[in-house]
Amino acid sequence: MFGSLTKLQRYYLYYTASFLLFIGALAVLEQHGMPPRWIGYAFLFFTISMYAVIGIMSRTSDVSEYYVAGRSVPAFFNGMATGADWMSAASFIGLAGTLYLSGHQGLAYVIGWTGGFVLVALLLAPYLRRFGEYTIPDFLGARYGGNAIRLVAVAAAILASFVYVVAQIYGVGVITSRFVSLQFEIGVFVGLAGILVCSFLGGMRAVTWTQVAQYVILIIAYITPVAILSYNVTGNPVPQLVYGKVLQEVGRLEERLFDTPAEIEVRKLYRERADLYAQKIMQLPHSLSHEREQLSQRINEMKNSDTQMKDIVALEKQRRDMPHDPEQAKARWESAMFSAVDRSKPPIHHAEAFPGDDAEQQLIQRINFLALIFCLTVGTAALPHVLTRYYTTPTVSQARDSVFWSLLFILLLYITAPAYAVFAKYEVLSHLVEIPIAKLPGWVAAWAKVGLVSIEDINGDGILQIAELSMNPDVIVLATPEIAGMPYVVSGLVAAGGLAAALSTADGLLLTITTALSHDVYYRIVRPDASTQLRLVISKSLLLVVAVLAATVAAQKPGTILSMVAWAFSIAGSAFFPALVLGIFWNRATRAGALSGMLVGSLLSIYYILRVEFDSIPWLGISGFNMVPWFHVHSTSAGLFGVLAGFLTIVVVSLFTKPDPQATSFLQGIRCSSDREGRA
Repeated sequence: MFGSLTKLQRYYLYYTASFLLFIGALAVLEQHGMPPRWIGYAFLFFTISMYAVIGIMSRTSDVSEYYVAGRSVPAFFNGMATGADWMSAASFIGLAGTLYLSGHQGLAYVIGWTGGFVLVALLLAPYLRRFGEYTIPDFLGARYGGNAIRLVAVAAAILASFVYVVAQIYGVGVITSRFVSLQFEIGVFVGLAGILVCSFLGGMRAVTWTQVAQYVILIIAYITPVAILSYNVTGNPVPQLVYGKVLQEVGRLEERLFDTPAEIEVRKLYRERADLYAQKIMQLPHSLSHEREQLSQRINEMKNSDTQMKDIVALEKQRRDMPHDPEQAKARWESAMFSAVDRSKPPIHHAEAFPGDDAEQQLIQRINFLALIFCLTVGTAALPHVLTRYYTTPTVSQARDSVFWSLLFILLLYITAPAYAVFAKYEVLSHLVEIPIAKLPGWVAAWAKVGLVSIEDINGDGILQIAELSMNPDVIVLATPEIAGMPYVVSGLVAAGGLAAALSTADGLLLTITTALSHDVYYRIVRPDASTQLRLVISKSLLLVVAVLAATVAAQKPGTILSMVAWAFSIAGSAFFPALVLGIFWNRATRAGALSGMLVGSLLSIYYILRVEFDSIPWLGISGFNMVPWFHVHSTSAGLFGVLAGFLTIVVVSLFTKPDPQATSFLQGIRCSSDREGRA
C-alpha cells in the first residue's frame, strides 16, 4: 500500500480531499433538514471506518513492523504521526479550555509542551535511534545492564501511559455522549472499539499510518471553527493575527461585568453557602442527623397539608440522596464547599499575568507557572510513547528531522489555542451573560445533561451572572461552534477532531504498555526463546486486557483531562529523564545509581500527587490522607520534586558505587555513530 514518498503524498492528498467533500456534503444535507444526531453519527461512522480501513490494510505479523513500523517511516510523515500521537484529548479539548478559565496561567502548557521537543531533538532522539531496538526499557537495560532496571522502567512506562490513556478514553466518552447521544459509559467503550481496530491488527505500522490520517482530521477540525468565528467577529479569517484586538474587547467586557451589583451579590451568596457547609462539617455527626430530621419533619407537614404530590416526592428523593454516614457527608459537603468557594472568588481577568490579592498570592502563581513549565518540558522529553516514534525512522538524521516536523505540526494547534480561548470568552461574555435564564440557548441544557455545564440562579433574579455559570474546561472547544451559533456540521467536525486526537494518542499509549509487557518482560526476561508468532499473540491479548481496564477506569470520571495528563508527565519525567540524560552524557552513571534514582523520583512524584490531590483512598482503607502542598506547588507539578530527586540520587549513588567498564564503549558507539550519520 505504501511505496515511495510520492505515493504516500498522493494517498493522503486523496484522503484529505475526500474528507473535505464529506464535510461539504453534510453541510448541504443539514440545510435540507438532516437531523443533528445523524450528522454526529455520520462523522463517527466515516472517521472510524477510515481508520479501520487503514488498520486492516496495514496489518502485519512481522515483529519489526509491529513494534517500530519496520523503521521505514519518512521524517515528514513521522512528524505528522508524532503530532497526532502527541496532540491528545488534553491538547485538543483541554488546552483552550484551560486558557479560557485561567488566562495567562494556561500558557504554561503551551511553553512546556513545545519546549520539551527541543530537549528531545538535542538530548535523546538521535541517540535512541542509533541504539535501535524497540523500547525505552530496552535502552536502559542495555546501558545499565540487568533485569531490575528494565522492570522498573516497564513499571514506570505502564503507570505513566495508563494514567495518560485513561484521560484519552475519558475524552472519547465526553464526545460520544454529547454528539451521538450515547450514555457516557457506553460512549467510552464505543471509542475503545475505534482504538483497538488499529493497534490490534498492525501494531506500530497500522498506528503510524492511522495517526497521519488522524492528524489531517484533527487540525482541520481545530482551525475551522475559530477561523469562522474570527471572520464573523473581525472580518479576518486568520485568528492568530487578530485575537489581540478581541482580547482588548474581552478586557472591556470583564471590567463592565465583573463588578456589577448583581455579580457581587451572587459571589456573596456563594461565600455564605461555603461558610454554611464548613459549619455543618465541623458539627458532624450531629448536623447530619439534624438535617435528616428536618427533612422528615417537612415531609410530614407537607403530607398533612394541600401540597402537590410532586413537591413531596422531590423532598423524599432529597432525603434518600442524603449521605448515609458522617464520612460520606464530609466528603460530599467538602466538595460542595470548595465549589462554592471557587464561585465566590472574583473572576480572573484573561490578560492578567499572575492574579492575586497580595504579593504572596502572586508569588504562588509564579511558582506554579514555572514549576508546571519545568514538569511539562521534562515530561515531554521522557514520555515513552513519544520517544518510541523516533525508533521508526530509517536513519538518525531523519530522526532529527522528524522532531522538526513534529514541532511544526504541533505548533499549528498550539498557536491557535490562545485565539480559541479568547474568541470563546468573547462570545460567552457578550452573548450569554446577563440574559434571562429562561431564554438560554439549547446548547447549555445539552451540555448540562453531560455534566460539564451547570447553571444556578442563586439570587433568584432570573438573570444569568458570571458566577452562576460553571463550565468545565473540557467543554470549551467542543461547545464553541454551538456557542457561536454555527451550523451543526461544524460541531460534528470538532467532535470528529477531538475523537481523532484522543484515539491517536490512546493507540500509541496502549501499544507502549503492551510492548513493555510482551517484549520487555515476557520476551526479554520470562521467555527469551519465544517465537515471533507467540510474542505477537501475547502482545495482542494484553492489548485487549489493558484497553478494557483503562476504559473501566475512565468510566468513573476520575478527574479533568488536563490534570490527569499533567500527572502522567510528572511520573514519566521523574522516572525516565534523569536516567536517560545521565545515561547518555555521563559515563560515571551506574546501574545502582540509575535504579535508585528512578525509584526515588517516580515514587516521590506518585506520593506527592496522592497526598495533595486525594483526601482518602477508599480501596486501601485510607482516610485523612490530604497534606499541605510543599512550597505551594500543585499536584500537577509533582515532577518538580521527582526529577530533582532523581538527578540527585543518581549522581550521589553513582559516585559511591563501582563504575561499569562497559558503559564507556556503549556510549562511544551511540555518540560517535549518531554524530557521523547526523553530519552525513
